This record gives sequence, structure tokens and C-alpha cells, in this order.
Amino acid sequence: MIGDRILIIAAHPDDDILGCGGVISKFSLTKKIKVIFIGEGSTARFQDPHSQEAKDEIISRTQMAVDALKILNVNDVSFLNLPCSQLDTVPQIDINRIIEASIDDFKPDTIFTHSSKDLNIDHQIVNKATLIATRPLPNRKVKTLLAYEVPSSSEWNFENQFNPNYFIELNEQQVKKKQEALSIYASEVGVFPFPRSLLGLESLARCRGMQSGYILAEAFEVLRIFE
Repeated sequence: MIGDRILIIAAHPDDDILGCGGVISKFSLTKKIKVIFIGEGSTARFQDPHSQEAKDEIISRTQMAVDALKILNVNDVSFLNLPCSQLDTVPQIDINRIIEASIDDFKPDTIFTHSSKDLNIDHQIVNKATLIATRPLPNRKVKTLLAYEVPSSSEWNFENQFNPNYFIELNEQQVKKKQEALSIYASEVGVFPFPRSLLGLESLARCRGMQSGYILAEAFEVLRIFE
């Protein structure tokens, strides 16, 4: 089901690692993987998003994203740098076209994107744009579309829970690589039981493993599959 060309669509740098860092580690040496970041993931923390400090933070986070993906053996990455936590101010059609252009250029057969269940509005918008961009047209070759979970966003939506129905087995080394990659984002890593802690990532992998008969796993929602 997982093809040879995998596109990972993330709202912000670090969502890729949190959502499917284990899968990236598992497949990066045998499949072609590209990651695109729609938003810059930094300026929402600043009172003035146009300040020099905010601009410097974007540059820093961009480098973190590159460094984190290098740990997972991925070098093909694009940054669109739309405003963090403000994707709802960008015309939906513009985001659709950005993703469509990436699909037409990279020609993936498998795409991982955000779940519509996430609390984060940027995640929801990226999910919707991906669904639109991957509508089943004759000239599109996307065969598998999966939604990943993002700790501290997916599980905290108590009214509309992330409900995985597809699991990918991981080994200990792949989970450790995911932890190592997340550690690049030092400000995002908290102390357990914070979901974005290193132990939190391992605990989630073991939980998803128990659900699926594996020791360790990452879990996804199947959005579309074509055979």
C-alpha cells in the first residue's frame, strides 16, 4: 500500500516528525520521500509577527527542520512559509494550488497529511486542502492517502477523536531516530507526561503497537486508497 514516492504534507516544521517520523526513518533509504511545510510555524508566538526577532525565529526553525530530516536521511524539503496559526486568513484556493503544484511536480503515489480531527486550525486547513488537491482525477497518480496524528493536537480533541485504522510497524531504532529528530526542536520537547516528550513518543508507539499486535507502531487514518 505504501508506494515508492512518498509526499509528506505538514502545516509546520516538527509536525512531520511528530506525525510520521518513524515511517520516514523506516522508508527513507528504500523510497523517495519529500516533505513540504505549508506554514512557517514560528510567528504565532510573537506579538509582532513582522519583527526582526520573529523573522530570525523563522530562519532558525527552517534550519531545525532541515537538520531534523537529515537525521532521517531526507534532503528533499520545501518551505512555503505561510503565516503560522493564520492559514484561515489565506484563501483556501491558494493553499489548494500550492499542494496541487507539489503533487504535480513530485508525482507521489502515497501522501501523508494532517487529520481533520486535530485541534490546530492550520492542521485542519491543510487536511482539507490535501483532500481537494488529491481528488481522483485521471491525471493524478496518488493511490494512498493517510492522515497522521500529532501529539498535543490530535489526542486533545475530546469531542472528535483521531480514530486510526491503519498501522505501520516500527522497530526500536526507528523510534529512537524519531526521538533524535524531534530533539532538534528543543523548545518543543517537554517533560513526560507532556505528549511531545521523548518518553511520550515512545509511549505512543507502544500504545499503537498494542492496538495492532506489534511491539511498536505509528497509526494513521485511511482517507483514500485506490488499487
